[in-house]
Amino acid sequence: MINFLILPLLIPFLTGILLIFFAKNVVIQRWIAAISAFFNVIVAFMLVQKVRNGGIQTLDVSSWEAPFGITLVSDMLSALLVLTTTIIAFTSVIYSFRSIGIEREKHFYYPALNFLIVGVVGAFTTGDIFNLFVFFEVLLMASYVLLVLGGTKIQLRETIKYILVNVISSALFVIAVAYLYSVVGTLNMAHISVRLSELGQSGIITVIAVLFLIVFGLKGGIFPLYFWLPGSYYAPPAPVMALFGALLTKVGVYAIMRTYTLFFIHDTGYTHQLLMILTIMTIIVGAIGAIAFSDIKKIIIYNIIVAIGVILFGVSVMTPDSIAGSIFYLIHDMIIKAGLFLLIGIIITITGTSDLRKISGLIKRYPGLGWTFFLAALVLAGIPPFSGFVGKVLIVKGGFESEHFWGAGIVLASSLLVLFSIMKIFINGFWGTPQDYKGEEKVPVRKLLIAPVILVTISVLYGAGSEFIFPYISQAAETLANPSIYIDAVLKEW
Repeated sequence: MINFLILPLLIPFLTGILLIFFAKNVVIQRWIAAISAFFNVIVAFMLVQKVRNGGIQTLDVSSWEAPFGITLVSDMLSALLVLTTTIIAFTSVIYSFRSIGIEREKHFYYPALNFLIVGVVGAFTTGDIFNLFVFFEVLLMASYVLLVLGGTKIQLRETIKYILVNVISSALFVIAVAYLYSVVGTLNMAHISVRLSELGQSGIITVIAVLFLIVFGLKGGIFPLYFWLPGSYYAPPAPVMALFGALLTKVGVYAIMRTYTLFFIHDTGYTHQLLMILTIMTIIVGAIGAIAFSDIKKIIIYNIIVAIGVILFGVSVMTPDSIAGSIFYLIHDMIIKAGLFLLIGIIITITGTSDLRKISGLIKRYPGLGWTFFLAALVLAGIPPFSGFVGKVLIVKGGFESEHFWGAGIVLASSLLVLFSIMKIFINGFWGTPQDYKGEEKVPVRKLLIAPVILVTISVLYGAGSEFIFPYISQAAETLANPSIYIDAVLKEW
């Protein structure tokens, strides 16, 4: 047992509290937020190495041993997602300096951002199903602030919808946890798995599994529960869109990955088949939306939905290759989606619009922006040897091995539609006759490009260095494929 794994959670928590006292001093807030976020990246990287060398790390809070107390658990999946989260948080912070606006910065933008990271990191790290709910609520409360901050009409409208949806999903979450506790008598995730294996599969367990799928599917945005996502993610400014698109839905995806590989593995013929059907529909709906819209925000948002379907299809197949592919693709998607949202934020700042029909010729004045976007498009679509290709190949391989040919074929076809949708932005927005946009000379494009260039570079290296990265992915996948590894690390001799 070590205390180190709580540091990535503790750093943004203390930073958020400290920043409240400097609410009106924007310069100090920026320095504190940037230094804290960068330090957290280093800590998260050290945690990944700690897990790699020493195995799963656990912390029994207040020395109450599992399963009786609250346990924090950092396996390789959790550690990798925490590292990815800290990188995205750091780049979003430095991008915000030149984009978010002084008024938002003076009204607790940086504290809310740090509390959002607390919730996300906590959700990835907790080993207790009720505390997963608690951390969901922490990140949701912070997201309400970030979504409404600025007070524009669209933000206010979408915040009301977003709050209503999440209040309902949170109520369902509590009900699901209560039903589960009534059956197994414990909230520790590892202990829940043990108890469920002792009980065997029964009708009530299947009902609870479907209820959890509804809860996490609503938060993650799978079909048909994605209805709130396009509007809510459309409303906030670019760095908040990046945080939401890269992190919030992925917490729901992570929750499905964790519960459907650790708990609900005794009736996969029903539960995982249902998940597979929903993921295929999610991919289809997301791809249709991505190619149908001419709004660059909507195109990227619907590509989030496609990625959610692809990741969870790998989970539903439940082969070692498909699980490894899902983990690889999940990390890839978090990084590149954040980068793309920051890039389209620059485009919107220059042009004053997100309507693709009103944008053209940007590459002649902003070649750095244009070619960075082009590279990001290739990465997103999964063109070899980029990171999207590696994860998707493993998922498709798992689909073929388990004879789910239709699903694997749809995953493959989605790559072409994603490429078409994202290249539509590049061809129509960057080529053609250059236009004059009001106020574009005041946009600090070079400074704004720093953050997305970092993310796109990391994504390229992630794909190019997949041979180096893959032992980490394999370790994470092994824990999901073999729940006894997780259970033994948490419960020890209990």
